[in-house]
Amino acid sequence: MGLRSCAGPWRRPPRTGGGRTAEITRFSPKQKKVLTWWRRQRWEAIICDGAVRSGKTFSMGLSFFLWAQSCFEGRQFGLCGKTISSLRRNLLQDLVPYLRRLGMTVREVRSENLLIVRTGGRENRFLIFGGRDESSAALIQGSTLAGVLLDEAALMPRSFVEQACARCSVPGSRLWFNCNPEGPQHWFYREWILKAEQRRALYLHFTMEDNPALTPRIRARYRRAYSGVFYRRFVLGEWTAAQGLVYDFFDRSRCPPAPEGPFEAWRVSVDYGTSNPASFGLWGRRNGVWYRTAEYYYDSRRTGRQKTDGEYVEDLRRLAGDRVIQRVIADPSAASFILALQRAGFPVVKARNDVADGIRVTADLLKAGRLVICEGCADLLREMELYCWEDRGTQDAPRKEHDHAMDEMRYFAMDVAAEEQGGFAATCVERRAL
Repeated sequence: MGLRSCAGPWRRPPRTGGGRTAEITRFSPKQKKVLTWWRRQRWEAIICDGAVRSGKTFSMGLSFFLWAQSCFEGRQFGLCGKTISSLRRNLLQDLVPYLRRLGMTVREVRSENLLIVRTGGRENRFLIFGGRDESSAALIQGSTLAGVLLDEAALMPRSFVEQACARCSVPGSRLWFNCNPEGPQHWFYREWILKAEQRRALYLHFTMEDNPALTPRIRARYRRAYSGVFYRRFVLGEWTAAQGLVYDFFDRSRCPPAPEGPFEAWRVSVDYGTSNPASFGLWGRRNGVWYRTAEYYYDSRRTGRQKTDGEYVEDLRRLAGDRVIQRVIADPSAASFILALQRAGFPVVKARNDVADGIRVTADLLKAGRLVICEGCADLLREMELYCWEDRGTQDAPRKEHDHAMDEMRYFAMDVAAEEQGGFAATCVERRAL
């Protein structure tokens, strides 16, 4: 068992009907570089960054498996995403059927987060890891790998990425990175992209024009979907700093009155505060759109009196009126208030409090018209016009002011995204292979 010759040819699968993989009929010049870079000895790693929907993820995943099955037998490899769920959705969902059409036998052992791949008499194991936070580095410790692919590398903590790279001690092992841009002070940009040559890494920057599957109309749709920092990163593919208003595209003059008539469902989002303001948003769904129809906002510093949990429960009850509340999405740190709501009979879920991802998801849903703020939500609209990025530091972060309605809107957006993604909230962009 060990390194094999990497010179053998690979064949394109036949074009058959049905499924997304059937739409892949050709690759762009840049995708072809990704597919073949490993046949040269010059490079020890590859880095692909750039715009969303630019075809980098699928071509890298395909190339990774072609390389592993051509060059090794009986080895272990690492497949890493921010979470295991996101890796399956972003990469494996479309890639595995394509590999099978190439003639590979792919067996997934979900209980072990493992893929076993056989082709041409060779069998290799692909371990699946999630690099969500600093503690994730411990998950990959002790593994000996012949190569690792890190999907969304810029969203993973540095400790996890470095641990994954350190596991690749097999002769002939190589490193594979792809990501969308973040800020110019991000550690991955400074340590890998700017130092690609000295790390013997092939760096390829992708735009949507590098994906032949996208029509001009689809490209135009994506250009309309973003503005500000998100446009520069996700459409232009720039490593640019966040600055100015967080939701710089938002125009309060276009906020409609709350629609009349019945809604399909009602939910409430909550940012809890005692010395800080408390903000509740009432959301109604109609035809797939969530309308923020009303709100509650209480600032104890302004009034000079703090409220108890019981008083806030009654305030939320008055906001809900006679509506049936499907669930309350609550500030996860508000343990006592969550307990009070549950005792009062409200179904409560703890919000996912990831600020950077939450802002991306919220912006995406607002731009797409999936979330609509109605004109009566005065305090949320006031905060929208004041909510700014910090102008210092290495991480994207909004200023900790004018952010209470902003936080509970973000909680709600993440809940909507999680529901649509089967339990995991995506980071602004749903990525599909090619």
